[in-house]
Amino acid sequence: MAPDESGRPRRILLVDCDAFFVQVARLEDPDGVGKVDLLLVGGSQTGRGVVTSASYGARRFGVRSAMPTAQALRLCPDATVVGVPRQACGRRSREIKTSLKGLAPVVQAASIDEFYLDLTGTERLFGEETLEATAQRIRETVLEQTQVSVSVGGGTRRMIAKLASGPAKPGGVFIVPEGQEEAFMKTLDLADIPGIGPALVEALRKRGLVRVEDAVEVQQAWLERWFGDRRGAWLYRRMRGLDSSRVDPREPRKSISSERTFFKDLESDEDLERMLLRLSTSVTRTLRKAGLRARTITVKLRDADFKTRSRSLTVTEAIETNPAAYGIARALLAELRNQRRTPARLLGVGLTNLGSKDDPSQFGLFEEHDRLEGPRERALGHALDGLSERFGDNVVLPGRIIGD
Repeated sequence: MAPDESGRPRRILLVDCDAFFVQVARLEDPDGVGKVDLLLVGGSQTGRGVVTSASYGARRFGVRSAMPTAQALRLCPDATVVGVPRQACGRRSREIKTSLKGLAPVVQAASIDEFYLDLTGTERLFGEETLEATAQRIRETVLEQTQVSVSVGGGTRRMIAKLASGPAKPGGVFIVPEGQEEAFMKTLDLADIPGIGPALVEALRKRGLVRVEDAVEVQQAWLERWFGDRRGAWLYRRMRGLDSSRVDPREPRKSISSERTFFKDLESDEDLERMLLRLSTSVTRTLRKAGLRARTITVKLRDADFKTRSRSLTVTEAIETNPAAYGIARALLAELRNQRRTPARLLGVGLTNLGSKDDPSQFGLFEEHDRLEGPRERALGHALDGLSERFGDNVVLPGRIIGD
């Protein structure tokens, strides 16, 4: 990240909660799962579902997040499995953010368990305290105020802080000093860098590039020839730790999604459509609450044999209502089912390409009869949101999913 307006190097921290979902589950049930060393959060003891988080004890057996719970139990058969305490996680996350706002001038929640802090310009406020000492003080204060253990990575750039949180875990602090960014990057694998996904990692591996220290020797021109001008230039900067993104508390959401793994595989189109309607209702309600509209709808389907497939559609005029989103999602689900008709274990709906409902670019030039939704449908959606906020999420639901 470039220096601030005064020319001072930036002081960025990433506060990352250690095995957050495991910590919350233990805090909510201290006399039960709070005493369990081998703990999996997510899925069920029968093996259904996916691991959201695993205790450090379970990780020693090779268990990791996003792994099917059945596979995790084969690796660690003595593990205890509990569901995700969603409401408690949300409450604890808000408590952590409140604590951090009392410790840093700029706080951005990157996810439910990650928070970026920009401490640039606080040097005089904190006296001679080093960034490492500040990070340690913040870690101890958060633990005291929220009972949640965090690790803190830091540096002059946002991406460096993110990567530094890795060696800080669990419950530690790791700071990359100014001027040591490229040396730090050379200690990593290319797969460690945010944004370099499995496909790009494999393409680099085929060219003999696995470690950053090997890839930085490749000229930018060759990277652009292999991967295209834009992607090659991005990769050249990325593996050197160059990052211009700022810590911005007002940074807009990039996606809204919801997915469910079923306790029993669903086989009928009717059952899947009913679940799709419930998911669509949830994500569009979140969309409206954030004052946003979406142009891209994605349906994700995981079959019983763990094959994951998805379909997306981008519309010309942004939408916010459930009937419009569900209509598109239902058609996408039908395409996936027609392509491969087999029992499903997971279904998800995602909204991307988001924009403010007040943004003039969100308003199309279509005639009323050509629109997916109009002012009347939008007004109805907001009216139903008001009832849900006052009386609960389940007070008004589509008739098709009442009683599910």
